[in-house]
Amino acid sequence: MSDNSNKKMIDHQPILLHTVKDKIATLTLNRPSQYNCLSEELLSELLTQLKIISKNSNIRVVVIQGNGVAFCAGHDLKQMRRNPSKVYYQNLFKKCSEFMVTITELPQPVIAKVHGVATAAGCQLVATCDLAIGSESSAYAASGINLGLFCSTPSVAISRNISKKKSAEMLFTGELVTGKEAVSMGLINSCVADDALEDATALMAAKIAKKPSVAVSIGKKMFNQQIGMNLSEAYEYAAEVMACNMMEADTVEGIDAFIQKRKPNW
Repeated sequence: MSDNSNKKMIDHQPILLHTVKDKIATLTLNRPSQYNCLSEELLSELLTQLKIISKNSNIRVVVIQGNGVAFCAGHDLKQMRRNPSKVYYQNLFKKCSEFMVTITELPQPVIAKVHGVATAAGCQLVATCDLAIGSESSAYAASGINLGLFCSTPSVAISRNISKKKSAEMLFTGELVTGKEAVSMGLINSCVADDALEDATALMAAKIAKKPSVAVSIGKKMFNQQIGMNLSEAYEYAAEVMACNMMEADTVEGIDAFIQKRKPNW
């Protein structure tokens, strides 16, 4: 089969794959020949799937991964240059920001399963996900500066994960950070051997999927909202959320089971 025929077969594949197994939804960026760049169409597909998932109480965890040699190399620069209009760029970055906010507002925790490079908006995606596991060969960068484009939108997520000085270093140098360095910076949770990435991600997802979904969804919303508050506001808000959480049936069952030294019936 010719190279052109192979390319046509790839081009006709869905740009986003989605599966659900054991209450875990997996979204796979499927533009391997473009290093899973976030095209306008891929962002639309991701938004559609996340909105569907948000309404499915049977899904407890979401995993985002990429096909091919990279996790995600950022925005599709070729598509952007084909549309040299400020209005187009404004709409594109607005859509990307909506996607990132949707991840944060999703009731279910989202895990980034990272192999290869995660650069620019790809690094932003890793930083936006609630949790992230990377392989030893994974690498991260806010690489826009190398092209004369400061990674402004990625800086929002990156600066909310790592320190100001480390954020500035990533954003102003554009240099790649290794998986192990990303752990020490707080960008990802753990770095595992390449051949252990699948199992490590599945294990984390399974642990969360077994927890009471009410507590997880309440907790995710509370956790993200209190970060932007001052200390007294955060405690006032957290106390109210915790009081409401105490009234949930799953919470009552969980506490009673602990007192009675039995397994909870969730």
